[in-house]
Formats: sequence, C-alpha cells, structure tokens
Amino acid sequence: MFRFENPEYLYALALIPVLAVFFAIAWHARKIAIRRFGEHRLMQKLMPETSRYKDSVKFILLMLALSFLVIGWANPQWGTKKEKVKRKGVDVFLALDISLSMMAEDIPPNRMERAKKFAQTLVEELKGERIGLIIFAGNAYLQMPLTTDYAAAQLFLRTANPDLAPTQGTAIGDAIQLAEGSFDEDAQHHKALIIISDGEDHEPEAVQRATKANENGLLILTVGAGTPEGSFIPVKYGSREDFKRDQSGNPVRSKLNEEMLKDLAKAGRGAYFNIAQGDKVAQALQERIDKLEKREFEMRAFEKFESYFQYFIAAGLFFIVVEFMLSYRKSKWLKGKDLFN
Repeated sequence: MFRFENPEYLYALALIPVLAVFFAIAWHARKIAIRRFGEHRLMQKLMPETSRYKDSVKFILLMLALSFLVIGWANPQWGTKKEKVKRKGVDVFLALDISLSMMAEDIPPNRMERAKKFAQTLVEELKGERIGLIIFAGNAYLQMPLTTDYAAAQLFLRTANPDLAPTQGTAIGDAIQLAEGSFDEDAQHHKALIIISDGEDHEPEAVQRATKANENGLLILTVGAGTPEGSFIPVKYGSREDFKRDQSGNPVRSKLNEEMLKDLAKAGRGAYFNIAQGDKVAQALQERIDKLEKREFEMRAFEKFESYFQYFIAAGLFFIVVEFMLSYRKSKWLKGKDLFN
C-alpha cells in the first residue's frame, strides 16, 4: 500500500505553475528590453556566446528539483508488512446530500462546501470505527462501502458535487434503505447512519423508513446544512450565472427543513444537530456513537511502512547541482548546431 506520511505538504507543488507564470513574464520583459537596444540579428552578433535555450533548461531543472524536494518532504511510504488485527468498533455510514439545493449560499461559502468540510472533520473524529459513504440526490448511491481506509473517505468527500447525481431531488428515504442493506447481516446493534442534508424535497415515506430501520437496530442522526431563512440557488447556463427559477420564472428560495430532519432523528432514536454549531457537532456525534455497543471485527492492515523520502531529496539536490553548474553560455560542442531545426 502506497501513501504519503504528510500529504498536506504536497500543496507546495502549487508553486510550480505560479513560478512558471513569473518566468514567462520575466522572459518576455527581457526580450522587450533587448529590442530597445537594437534589431534582433544585430543583438545576436553583440552577444554571440549567449545561449538561446539555457534559461529555459535551467528553469526546468529548478522546477524538477522543487518537485522532488516537495515529494520527499511529504515522505512517500510503501507498506511492507500486512497483518490481521482485531478491533472493536461501530459501523457508521455517512449519507451526504449532493442535490442542487446544497449549492445555496446562506452559510458561507455554500451548504455543499460546509457539509463536505464537516464530514471530513467527522471522519477524523470517528477513526477507529468502520466508515462507509453514501451520496444522494434524486437517488442514493453507495460511494464507499464500510472500511477503515480513512484517506479514501476523505478523497471521496473532497470530490463530492451535484454533478455526480444524474437526477436531482433529495431521496433521504432511499439513502436510509441503501445504508440498511449495506451493513453486515450480523451487525444488529452496532450500526449508525449520519445524514447531512438541508432536508429539501424529501419523500413522505422517509420518516417511515427511518422508523423501520431503527426497529432493525439502526441509530439515525441528522445534521442540517443551511438556515430557515434560506437563500437562492446559483446555477450556470454556459458562461452565464443565474439563480434556479420555477416555472413562472421566479428565483427559487431554498430553506433548511429542520422539522423534517428532527422527525427523522426522532424516528431513528437519534438526535438532530445544525452544522452551524461547528466542531461541537462532530464531537457530540462521536460521543453518541461511542455509547453504542461495539463489536469485534477482524481486518488486514499494514502495520509497517518503509519511507523513501531520501531518494526524492537526493534527486532534488542533484537537479539543483546540475542547474548551478550549467552555464548561461553556449556549449562548445553544440556550437553552430540548431537543436530545433
């Protein structure tokens, strides 16, 4: 199994396109400055030893060095020893609403981004439990089965968006049914479902499904994303931005349906929380799940990882040395040759 020990350091790679833009601007400014002194052919005769390509080559070498150093800084690792381990925990499904109404901006930057960030925080709080992910809009989809691969859960959450749903709506009842069918058959009292939604356009049978699922041992907790006052839903029509409109052409105001989410939590013998309460919600959910009876399960996991940062650091230093030793002058053995002709 491959992983980065510190994957957050890889964000430093974003410097490369920024530096490339600065290099292009500086190169263009240099050409303009040279033209001020005279015609291009004349300036070539006045600077016969200046290479046409080595500026770019030296820049590429520096960018390669930076890339390797950043990757080494993140410390790539490879799992070398996989063992069976026994753990005690609870099975938890996160059901994330990705309907278009989640793009409303009544909570900044919008409901979707707040819900995704909250769900990622929740995954951190629930480490030690098996976690699965369901996304839903007009239908519900199993995005990730129960697992302890928390990095995969974070990745799926970061990429969640309304475009993943071919039909729109808020099929919370389908999400409950899908979650219930995705738990292990022997998990009678060791399972929970956390629904993160604005509660819009719900099906009338969602509460009935929650009641039935709870009778089969499923604890249902709900988290509301949005405000009762609500907001318009921004949409794009090509390059034009507008708001979602009804058949009369009026902008549709999406409001948080707290009553429905509270009814769902009550039917599932759980609790309702509002996402605006911040990190306290994740902690409260984790404490509520901790009260469930835990069961023992066996899994295979990598217990030993080998680090390979030293090879990337060495490669980065090598490119730095090569760049330093490379002169801006033309190479004697390339004199009179045009590599691009």
